[in-house]
Amino acid sequence: MPAVPPPPNHAVSRPRVEGDREVEILKAALRVLAEVGYDRVTMDAVATAAKASKATLYRRWSNKATLVIDALLLLKDPPALPDEGSLREDLLATFCGIDGMLDEESVATLGSIITAINRDQEFAAEFRSRVIGPKNAITIAIFERAKARGEVREDLDPELFGPALAGMILHRVFVLGNKADRPCVTSLIDQIILPAALRTPH
Repeated sequence: MPAVPPPPNHAVSRPRVEGDREVEILKAALRVLAEVGYDRVTMDAVATAAKASKATLYRRWSNKATLVIDALLLLKDPPALPDEGSLREDLLATFCGIDGMLDEESVATLGSIITAINRDQEFAAEFRSRVIGPKNAITIAIFERAKARGEVREDLDPELFGPALAGMILHRVFVLGNKADRPCVTSLIDQIILPAALRTPH
């Protein structure tokens, strides 16, 4: 008895979304995110903006949380540990450099998703792990290195100080409504972070 061939939909596996097409879809997701905010982003909306089928998106992303996180990471290089020779200069390089927190696009994007962090636990977990986690690890490493070279107090807790500056910047922007430019960040470092962290007065 001849073998029965598999159904047609199992005969050929569909290719994964990758390369330029993946970038196009991620850019479409960023556009939708900017237009409607995270809560109203749907796979249907992104598929329409990217001129793709929803099935195409699901072959690459299991849900909108992973899709949006990939989109947020699209235009950002992985954070790098600076080596400027001092705690002060390392912090300035991290927070005021090309991949810092001061460009308007980063601030606007964060503003559009900050509510979703408290409402969508799946998205919050992805965001904290893949976006915030690597950045926080860099600032913790900066304080650990400053501690190792004897620049800061021996009892300083790098995991406590690591996110402190980012927290102050976000408070000024989203709670107080102020602009956090380079002079502002420099003042936060010189007047708050360094006096609290250094072994000797700054």
